[in-house]
Amino acid sequence: MTWTRRDALKGLGGIPVLGAVWWAGAANTVAKKKERSALLEQLNIQPSLPAAVKGIGGEPVKVGIIGFGIRGEQLCRALGFATKEWEEEMKNAAAEAKAEGKDHTALKDFMAQEKLNVKIVGVCDVFDYRANKAIASFSSEETKVERYKTHQEMIRSGKVDAVVIATPDHWHAPMAIDALENNVHVYVEKPMTHTVEETYRLREAARNSKAVFQVGHQHRQTLSFQTAKDIIQKGTIGHVSLIQTNTNRNDDNGAWMYDIHPDASPETIDWNLFLGSAPKIPFNKNHFFRWRKWWAYGSGLSGDLLSHDYDRLNCVLNMGIPESVSASGGIYTHKDGRNVPDVLQVNMEYPNYSTGSSQKKGKEKGMTFVYSATLGNGFSRPTVLMGHDGTMELGNRLTIWPDGRSTRYQEMVEAGKMNPNVPIYQYNPGATIPDAVASATSQYFADKGLMWTYINGARVDSTFLHMREWLSATKNGGKVSCGIKEGFEEAIASHMAGLSYKLGRRIDWDHELEMLKPIEGIDFDQALLMNPDESMSLVS
Repeated sequence: MTWTRRDALKGLGGIPVLGAVWWAGAANTVAKKKERSALLEQLNIQPSLPAAVKGIGGEPVKVGIIGFGIRGEQLCRALGFATKEWEEEMKNAAAEAKAEGKDHTALKDFMAQEKLNVKIVGVCDVFDYRANKAIASFSSEETKVERYKTHQEMIRSGKVDAVVIATPDHWHAPMAIDALENNVHVYVEKPMTHTVEETYRLREAARNSKAVFQVGHQHRQTLSFQTAKDIIQKGTIGHVSLIQTNTNRNDDNGAWMYDIHPDASPETIDWNLFLGSAPKIPFNKNHFFRWRKWWAYGSGLSGDLLSHDYDRLNCVLNMGIPESVSASGGIYTHKDGRNVPDVLQVNMEYPNYSTGSSQKKGKEKGMTFVYSATLGNGFSRPTVLMGHDGTMELGNRLTIWPDGRSTRYQEMVEAGKMNPNVPIYQYNPGATIPDAVASATSQYFADKGLMWTYINGARVDSTFLHMREWLSATKNGGKVSCGIKEGFEEAIASHMAGLSYKLGRRIDWDHELEMLKPIEGIDFDQALLMNPDESMSLVS
């Protein structure tokens, strides 16, 4: 019987076990089972759980929330606090799904989530509606949530042990630096900085602070990525020469066209505080709710979405900052006044990096990391790591395809014991768990392993695991998975991509001096904050 790649995938998708392997031919004979067991023993791949963390004992950690928009609410749910509005919405969604014979488990999953030793004691948001919603939902007889007008007021109040920063990008570094300098623990959303100069200042603040610093790259707790790291280190797919990772989104939410709240007005929003270091312009609801569309507040595809893909591969490969970055793209679909691109192609070059068994001094071979993005098409493209001996497709599940020209598996291929068209390994921890999501954008994050992972057959919010790790470190010490080193590498790599797009030229990194190689007449931070047309004028 001839097996095709499609047949193999159908079979793999139905195997309800944590780690699943499909052998070429897949015949249920004793001989085949022995051969498969021998291969498994040779590959020695074990699904890897996130590192265990110590409990969060003692007095509850007193947390202040800075920024209570879309992501701020999600982070609060990961801490165990849901708004009344969200709970009601999820109850209705579950009832509607049940009537259609389906299952909607968001509220059930939230209620089953482990309780953390946390109190939300303060909120800081420039929009009255959001601040009031947090206060109404999270206040109790024991704890009254206090509203702070500014982050400085919250940090210096003496009433918070830690802050969660979920603001527009241009506020990330100033708030994080201020908290660290006052020894207040920090969980900050990515990218951790808005400029190159901020990246160094934040690193210095984190190194000198007694507080624990974590960047919000929650995929570092995803089981498939933990397992992929083990596979790469064992040299299972050989030297990786090319990585391709992608963004495809094709809906309003995915293109940052968020809803504008009817209560928004100059009376309910502190517009000047929102602007901060951004250019002073009159009150603009579009800019406030859809800030990701402008460089003044956000970081475009490079800082918003490439940063996720870069870090999730960096946690697998530990590749660090690229030697050079070249980027191109434009605004080709959403001609709505935005100045960040909706199409972006990025090449990151690692000429001296090797993976697997060849990762030794003097054995460097080199690798290119390619990121391709469009906000005008929703076709799902997998993340692919291409090695000499095999290819890995990596998302919430993991599949390895042997290469027909592999040196390592040559004898097996020639003997017919391994078929290049059939995967030798798949890790699908959630094979029996329905992963219904609410929108196309949610599906995008779910497919990449950025929403949940699985432990002992149960679906777990990966953001919850990431925040639990941070909170545990605030109580018990120890290293977090995405601290200042990892955040620095992600921020610099993302800024290199943004600069290359804006300046229309390659951006180089000096590893010895730990700095971008200067370009005569170019101020990199000035270029990052400019519109692309203005940035190009710096080059001419």
